[in-house]
This record gives sequence, structure tokens and C-alpha cells, in this order.
Amino acid sequence: MIKAENVTKNFEDFKALDNISCSIPKGVIYGMVGSNGAGKSTFLRLITGVYKADSGIITIDDDNVWENPKVKENVSFVPDDLFFLPGASMNRMSKLYSAVYTNFDYGRFKELTNAFGLNPKKSLNTFSKGMKRQAAIILALSCHPDYMFFDETFDGLDPVMRALVKKLICEDVIERRATAIITSHSLRELEDTCDQLALLHKGGLVFESDISNLKTSLFKIQIAFSEPFDKSRFEGIEMLHFSKSGSVANMIVKGSKQKCTEMLNNMHPVLLDILPLTLEEVFTYEMAALGYSFDDVFNGGKNDE
Repeated sequence: MIKAENVTKNFEDFKALDNISCSIPKGVIYGMVGSNGAGKSTFLRLITGVYKADSGIITIDDDNVWENPKVKENVSFVPDDLFFLPGASMNRMSKLYSAVYTNFDYGRFKELTNAFGLNPKKSLNTFSKGMKRQAAIILALSCHPDYMFFDETFDGLDPVMRALVKKLICEDVIERRATAIITSHSLRELEDTCDQLALLHKGGLVFESDISNLKTSLFKIQIAFSEPFDKSRFEGIEMLHFSKSGSVANMIVKGSKQKCTEMLNNMHPVLLDILPLTLEEVFTYEMAALGYSFDDVFNGGKNDE
């Protein structure tokens, strides 16, 4: 399990993380979304021990990560800004990884290299941006780490490679009970992959939830009656949004879908549709309920340090 307790990280001109606390259980895929400068990359660098927190503590399986080689041996990190030895091929990088990770698996390295269609003898300098990211992912997965961290994992990957990477991460999580944290700017990119999602904004944790709960506890309703009505008719129903166009009302409702449907059917509407929400819509309305503007969160911002 990963635990972050009251973690703060400052740089010269801004606060990258502000008193962040969260717990990430084993065997899950945990997604982190947010704008540039939200703190996603900084959080991953703290978890992997690249940065030291100014205050607070991060532990993996109750061990402090900072300057702890024993913990780091079970951790792999694919950062947004990739690094390879100058002029190195994948084969040369595999030797470096095997010297650091005792569980490095050359058999898996060869298998994944073939699956991605990469030449392990060629210089990585000749690879495209997407191919370099594939190479980094192959090296990370070949270590059989218990904890895998991917910063902007799918950046530069075409749809086929993106699907393959998602499949490989999911297999490791299911078969080995590994834990993966994936950051992205796109909720849609993580919607079908992650078990849990967290939204960061300006160094703070705005929202965190299990995806299945998000999708089942929030839904859209379209309803109409033969007689005039307004919002007051729906007393007892927790609404995050209400609007009316002509005789049809649109509501975003939070709670039990079954109980809400029964309550509304008892009002004898002439129209009643219960519609699912996209994950982006869920976050929009949940954030609005917390007093945040979704547009403010995802427009602009500084790059993560």
C-alpha cells in the first residue's frame, strides 16, 4: 500500500503540492488527472524518491521511500521526460536495468520487444517519440515491479500501441497484484483502465473516488409532466444541477438510482429517462458541488516541476 500523509513540496516560484494525503491499496490501477502544474509529476517523483518532501511522509508498504534502495528495487517509473544513456540501444539499457533490478527478466524483455516490433540493437536516438516511450515501458515492465508509475503514459502512442500498453499494465495488476499509478490530462484516456481516480488542481487533491462508485451514484434525468412544475417538486432528491427547457427538466442526481427512479415514477411523469454520465461529466458536477470550476481546472497552468 502507498500512503501519503500531509505531503507538501515547494519550488522557488510556486507550491507544487499542498498538504496532500491519500492511500492507494495494492492491486489497483490508480489514475491521476489534472491540468499542467496540478502536481501530478511532482507526486510521482516523490513516491519514487526522486524528490524529497518538504513536509509530510510517503511510504510504500510502511517503508519510507526516500533514500531506500530496498523499496526502490520494487518500483519502476516511466517519467514524462524520458532518459536513456547517450547512444544506447535497448539491449544496452537492459543491461543497466538488470544491474539495478534483481528481478529483471530477459525473457520478458525479448517477448515485449517482439510484441512492440522494436529493434533492440538500434540506437534509441533513431527512435521516434512514441517508439522511445514504448522502449521505456518495455524496460519498466521487464523488471516485474510491485509498483509501476507512468507519467503521461500514452503520450505519443498510436491507438494500437495504446491498447497494448493498457493490456500489459492490466495483466500485471491482475496476475501479480501489482499496483500502477497513471497520470494523464485526459479523463477519457483513463476511464476504461483505472479502478480509482484522483483529481489534482494547483497542488491540492480536489477529488478522489472509486470509478464504479462514481458511475453508479451520479446520473442524468430527463423528466416532464402534463402540468406545470419547478425544482421544488423534487424535494428529497439530491440534485447537483437542475435546468428546464419548455416542459422538460434536466437534472443531475446523486444517490441510489433505484430509489430515485421509484420516487419519480410515483409522480406519474409523461416522460422519464435515466441516462448515464461520462466520467468527465461526473467530475464536472462533483467539482461544481465542491465549489470548483471545471474550466478553471483544465485551462492553462504551469508545467509540473
